[in-house]
Amino acid sequence: MRTHRFKALLLFAGVLLVGTGCTDTLTEPKSTITEANVFTNLDAYRSFLAKLYAGLVTTGQEGPAGQADIQGIDEGFSQYVRGLWQLQTLPTDEAVIGWGDAGLPELNTQLWAATNQFVNAFYARIFFQITQANEFLRQSTDEKLAERGQQDLASTLRQFRAEARFLRALSYWHGLDLFGDIPLVDETFPIGATPPEQSTREQIYSFVLSELEEIGNELPLPGAAQYGRADQGALSMLLAKLYMNAEVYTGGSEYANAIIELDNVISGPYELMPVYGDNFLADNHRSPEFIFAVPQDGTHTRTWGGTTFLSHAALGGAINAADFGLDFAWWGLRVTPDFVGLFPGGADSPDGRTDIFFTEGQTLEIGSVSNFTEGYAAPKYRNVTSTGAMGSHPTFPDVDFPMFRLADAYLMYAEATLRGGGGFRDQALAYVNALRTRAYGDASGNITDSELTLDFILDERARELFWEAHRRVDLVRYGQFTTDGVWAWKGGVQQGQTTAEFRNLYPLPSNEILANPNLTQNSGY
Repeated sequence: MRTHRFKALLLFAGVLLVGTGCTDTLTEPKSTITEANVFTNLDAYRSFLAKLYAGLVTTGQEGPAGQADIQGIDEGFSQYVRGLWQLQTLPTDEAVIGWGDAGLPELNTQLWAATNQFVNAFYARIFFQITQANEFLRQSTDEKLAERGQQDLASTLRQFRAEARFLRALSYWHGLDLFGDIPLVDETFPIGATPPEQSTREQIYSFVLSELEEIGNELPLPGAAQYGRADQGALSMLLAKLYMNAEVYTGGSEYANAIIELDNVISGPYELMPVYGDNFLADNHRSPEFIFAVPQDGTHTRTWGGTTFLSHAALGGAINAADFGLDFAWWGLRVTPDFVGLFPGGADSPDGRTDIFFTEGQTLEIGSVSNFTEGYAAPKYRNVTSTGAMGSHPTFPDVDFPMFRLADAYLMYAEATLRGGGGFRDQALAYVNALRTRAYGDASGNITDSELTLDFILDERARELFWEAHRRVDLVRYGQFTTDGVWAWKGGVQQGQTTAEFRNLYPLPSNEILANPNLTQNSGY
């Protein structure tokens, strides 16, 4: 049992959103008891903050399912990491999924509609997180503490409030990245008010930046936070993500600011994990590479999403699930032949990251997405430890999801440098080759200065960060997600075809459009 983790203490039931329908994502948390009976000591605030973090993992009050946060969809389908991963990965060259659940095939082919249940579920999950954070911030002001005679808690709650604002900013980043123009609802928005106005992508971007800039000094120094909680390293990574994609969000370049934040991260206490694959094992909480992770524990944070989904769904065919610390395979996820082709030599590449591929009984080409044995399997997340021990539970893995890690910062620095953001080209090359040396086991895979190009960085990001929910963001930034770039089954045909540019954004859920007359649907839907 990993008792050092920040576990979800779901004692504070009074303000938890329970049973929220997908058509009611902006409803504020309901309470069956009064705040005076709940906020009696520091543990109550700590429990509520834990629920905000748990919202990235759990889906209701009874893990892995039961008393769901969001009604109208399977709880596993609505889990935060799973929703984020599916929207950022399935429409790209990194993965196909063989299941026929309504909405999944359309994610693979980029042919989704505004009624897609997985698009709608993640939109709802984003705003569930936001409304929870808003309520925490309402209940922890200096004025509320004074009313309750709890002024002595103010110092501790300043950090708690900063963490809540970080988590809200993280969800707003996901919202603006995936959906564009969305409502901006903070803790000052009156409960029970008329439906909120729609904000522009630029306004959401500015709000998130201002939030992060304001809370920096209230968070622990990089690496000093309890594992799984936000610190200044996580904040700098989120800022860098915003700056790297500023041209997409606002039309303006912010690569110089990205370099500043990345320098803050890289100069911190983080180090590359010596063995690449150890970042994705049941004891990956020990990785010095992780800047911000979403902890998952087979005993305490059970879910049908997260790495439960990512580990089980990657197994099938001739794979023995027990070898991966699991009790059964879900026969779902594989990589496309185009992704395999990003490695020189394909699955036989000397690049050790291809060791993850499972090819026995699998074909490279995918003639039928529904047939698991077509397309190489890639069981990246494994419920075994670095010493070969099984995780604590064969169904619910102990594998944490790496939201931000140092390798990503290295590659972002290189890209921002090449895009004119400043930085040092020789340093960028050194960062890239550090990853290549780890991947190849020696310097044989290192590149020269002339090989350090933007196209190389895009491909290296795929090789290093695949199945970590980055690919769609990268392809959009490079202009290769829709009207450029072709891979298997994109556009609904085996050989792939380009798609319309409006699919760089997902649609706002059709039920949200009906519920809120202030919303205008994204173009093309």
